[in-house]
Amino acid sequence: MNILIIGGDGYLGWPQSMYLSKQGHRVCIVDNLARRAWDLGCGTSSLTPIWMLPERVALWKDLTGGVIEAVVGDILDYDFLAEVMSRFSPDAIVHFGEQRSAPYSMIDREHAVQTQTNNVVGTLNLLYATKEFCPDAHLVKLGTMGEYGTPNIDIEEGFIEITHNGRKDVLPYPKQPGSFYHLSKVHDSHNIMFACKTWGIRSTDLNQGIVYGVKTAETALHDGLATRFDYDGVWGTVLNRYCVEAAIGRPLTVYGEGGQTRGFLDIRDTLRCIELAILKPPRAGEYRVFNQFTEQFSILDLAHLVQRIGAHKDLDVTVDHLPDPRVEQEHHYYLARHTKLLDLGLVPHNLSDVLLDSIMDVVIRCRERVIEETLLPQVNWRSTRNPSSYSKSGSPSAEPIEMELQAAHKAATR
Repeated sequence: MNILIIGGDGYLGWPQSMYLSKQGHRVCIVDNLARRAWDLGCGTSSLTPIWMLPERVALWKDLTGGVIEAVVGDILDYDFLAEVMSRFSPDAIVHFGEQRSAPYSMIDREHAVQTQTNNVVGTLNLLYATKEFCPDAHLVKLGTMGEYGTPNIDIEEGFIEITHNGRKDVLPYPKQPGSFYHLSKVHDSHNIMFACKTWGIRSTDLNQGIVYGVKTAETALHDGLATRFDYDGVWGTVLNRYCVEAAIGRPLTVYGEGGQTRGFLDIRDTLRCIELAILKPPRAGEYRVFNQFTEQFSILDLAHLVQRIGAHKDLDVTVDHLPDPRVEQEHHYYLARHTKLLDLGLVPHNLSDVLLDSIMDVVIRCRERVIEETLLPQVNWRSTRNPSSYSKSGSPSAEPIEMELQAAHKAATR
């Protein structure tokens, strides 16, 4: 197939691009390199060194013979997007290209507006371009389990059957998002569902849990093919943060009492889930939703897992409870359905001691790169303006940053 990957330079987009290329698909990456700019603007950095996009693509070709096309540009620019869509003529579009951090979206008004503009308008442009240039293409959109919130009933996969005043209907599952980022994902879901119903395009919305791990069969080929490992208070996931804190001898920072429960999955399962969705597309006009995770853990459960693995590595790991910077329930009911991808053939990897041990090995090997001051949370949901250390809208203004991004743009577009 011709597969267009929006956001193919990111944590999931890059390994997904290699994975699908290895399966023999023709892959084209579209990325505006904004994630790298936001990282630099926030003073954060991937724990694992990551090569620039043109270097990654060239290395992949040298090692495997696989060709991945990389186009640098912004899907907020509709003319740019239209040119790519009409020229490449994708059979499937995998949409990773969104600002994906809840803390980033809650820094202040500017970051909230930037998040929703980038995510909602970018997806709207993609919907219009799909309708105009490749109406038979299948849009695979990465959503989030955070759209649902933590209701006191079971979470279904996208839709729920309701009985009201003696009548029944199947309706979209009620959404209770917990940040302006999660709200942008809800808006995306509504827009995509409307476009499918109105224009007859087809889409799979993957409400994904929290992903862990950096090692795939493809990233293991060479250090230059590594994907990013985020651990800080803006971009980092909870498990990554715990592993880094354990490796450098700091207490694990559990927010609140630690009863917050979420769905998690291995990065290898994300790659397989996307592939399964692509290979078994919905019919024209169908909007379907899969809950994409394999296990549920509370954040305190994860802290205890890391504590146990740390003890095996002779690390003295303690647990510290911090005031929760988010507005969320710290103890709640949580049972989410996730059977549709299993029905399509997903064989999940579970978070075992062996796997967590391998993640810790990566962290220990790279721990000299840790920026310790970024570990503690600085973004408070109750504030409308958080620390001024974050540049406006996360846009870097320093000349070296601009030079690096311009060089990457020129190299990727040659």
